[in-house]
Amino acid sequence: MQLQEVINTRKSIRKFKPDKISENLIEDLINCARLAPSAKNRQPWKFIITKDTLKNKIAEVMIEKEPKSNNNSVVATANAIKQAPILILVLKPKLDENIISDILSIGGAIEHICLKATDMGLGSLWIRDTVYAQNDILKLINYENMELISSIAIGYPNEVPVSRPRKKLNEIIEWKN
Repeated sequence: MQLQEVINTRKSIRKFKPDKISENLIEDLINCARLAPSAKNRQPWKFIITKDTLKNKIAEVMIEKEPKSNNNSVVATANAIKQAPILILVLKPKLDENIISDILSIGGAIEHICLKATDMGLGSLWIRDTVYAQNDILKLINYENMELISSIAIGYPNEVPVSRPRKKLNEIIEWKN
């Protein structure tokens, strides 16, 4: 696919086929993340690839730790994680003074993963709901010295979601002289 086509067709996928994904494809995704720009070339990311039992345990922990509210997004996200063959956890060093620049850099790396996944015929779901169970998840994977910034569910899509509305260009751009 051409880059513009990848950008235009990328969607957040919440329903996945159970088909396995080869380690080579996952390594290609992470390599694309590795090539993302990062502030001062710090490359503050660490990617933990989870699948099967551990991935499903992370989803269960999320459901257990869900904040008591009227928002069921955590449960819906946990169910999407259970369907996806792969969950990539994205971590950064804890208690670092470069918080904003590192988080911006990690966002770029995650976007590289999501775009490459689309290009490869895979679906992705960029997830932040893992924040509610961050400490428990870090303990499960033995990375309590790191901070869980986000995660990405990866798999072959089992849905074709409609495009969600986007603001018009003239609503988000202003030229100044």
